[in-house]
Amino acid sequence: MTKTKNPSDLLSRLEQFNAHELRRLLIEHLTKRKLGLAWERDAIAHDEALNADVVLPRLVSELSHTPADAGEKFIHRNLIIEGDNFDSLRLLKTTHAGRIRVIYIDPPYNTGNNDWVYNDKYVGEKDRWRHSQWLEFLYQRLTLARDLLTSDGVILVSINDENRAKLEMLMDEVFPGRRAGSLVWRTRQGSMDAKRGFSADHEHVLVYANDGFEFAGIARDETKYSNPDHDPRGAWGNQMLIKSHNAKERPEAYYSIRNPETDTWYLCDPDSVWRFSSTTRPLNKKKLQADPMETLIEEKRILWPNNENTVVYKNETSLLAAIKAGVAPKEFRIYLQITALEKLAEKDAKIKRLLTYIEPLNNWVGRRLGYGRPRYKRFRDTLRHDTNPLSSWLQFASDTSDDSEDFDDSIVLVSGGTSEGTSLLRQIFGSKIFPIPSLFL
Repeated sequence: MTKTKNPSDLLSRLEQFNAHELRRLLIEHLTKRKLGLAWERDAIAHDEALNADVVLPRLVSELSHTPADAGEKFIHRNLIIEGDNFDSLRLLKTTHAGRIRVIYIDPPYNTGNNDWVYNDKYVGEKDRWRHSQWLEFLYQRLTLARDLLTSDGVILVSINDENRAKLEMLMDEVFPGRRAGSLVWRTRQGSMDAKRGFSADHEHVLVYANDGFEFAGIARDETKYSNPDHDPRGAWGNQMLIKSHNAKERPEAYYSIRNPETDTWYLCDPDSVWRFSSTTRPLNKKKLQADPMETLIEEKRILWPNNENTVVYKNETSLLAAIKAGVAPKEFRIYLQITALEKLAEKDAKIKRLLTYIEPLNNWVGRRLGYGRPRYKRFRDTLRHDTNPLSSWLQFASDTSDDSEDFDDSIVLVSGGTSEGTSLLRQIFGSKIFPIPSLFL
C-alpha cells in the first residue's frame, strides 16, 4: 500500500533541485514503490480533522441493568456503545487494548447508492474521491481495531463481490501476515437481481487473526467410524486409497501393489495415484508424514476388493489386444500413451522419471490382475483433530461426501440467512431493529 504525497508541494520544489537531487529522487521513485493498494490519502479530509477532540461517553442509567443479587464487586460483562464508531474505537483502545478476542464488523460496501456517510456527507457513485474516502474511512478504523485484539484474537469483516479485492489488500496492509482465510456466506436462497447469469445472493467474510488463534471447527461425523470386524485397534473408517494427483504430477506415487493373500496385482491408476508413498520410491530424505504402502499392507490396513473379477493373460499379444479393446483393467491404458509420454519427457523431468517406473508390458503376463480398487482402514484414534476444518458458509447443508480428496472429509457449516435473522430479532425485540440482520449459526 502506498499513500501518495501532495503533488503540488513536490512540483513547487522541483525547480530548486539540482541534478544530483533529481537523480536521487528518480531512483527513490523507481526502486521504493511497492506493489499494493494506493489511494489519494493526502487529497481528502482525514478523520482526525473531524475527531480531533476526545469524545467521552455518557452512561445512560435507565438503560443499564444490574442483577438484583449482584454484590459490590459486580462487573458488567457486556458493554453497548452508541455513537460514532471512530470515537468508540478510540475509547476502547484506552480501556480494552489487547483484550478483545473476536471482532466482527459489517462496514459500508461502497456501492455508490448513498449507503454510507463520510465526514457527515453521503458518498455518491459519481464522487471523484469515492473509493479513496472509503479506504481512508476503513484504514483509520481497522488500525484501531487491530490494537484491540488479544494474542489469539480474530477479526471478521463482511464485504460484497465488488469491493472484496480493495478491502482484502487493505486488510493485508493493516494486518500483515495474519490472513487466516475467507468464508462465503449465502445470505438468502435466491436472488432476482442477477446480472449476466451471476447471482448476488452471497457475501464474503474475510478472516484475519493473530498467531494464537485457531477455529475449533465442528464436530466430526462419528457414524463413519465403526468396528464391524472387531479389529483390536478400534473403530475405523473405509477411506479412499487414491488421491486427485495424476502420475505426471506425482510419478513417485505411481506403482503397483499386490494382495499377498490372493496373489492379485493392482496397477496404479495414472489419473489418480496412490495416497501413500512406497519404500521403493523415496521422494527425498525428509521424514515421511505417513506410513508407506508396504507398512499398510503388512499391518492389514488395506481393504482388498471382495469376490471381484480377475484375469490372467498368457502372453503379451493377448494382453495388448485386451488393452486396445478396453476390456483389460482400465489402469493399463497408460501403455497406449507411451509414445506421447516419450515426447513430453524431453522437456519434463517428472515424466522422464515416470517412464522409468512403468514396467515392461511383458512383466504382467501370467500375473493375476484385479479389476477392483483397493481402499484402506483409517483408525479413529489416528486422526489429528476431533473436528473438521472450517471451509465455507456457502451452502445450507453439510457435504459429507465419502470421496473427498483430502484425508478429512470437508463439512460445510449450516448458516441462516437474513430472513432467519429478521425472524429471530422480532422474537427477541418485537420488531426488526436492524435493516439487514445477519444470522450465523
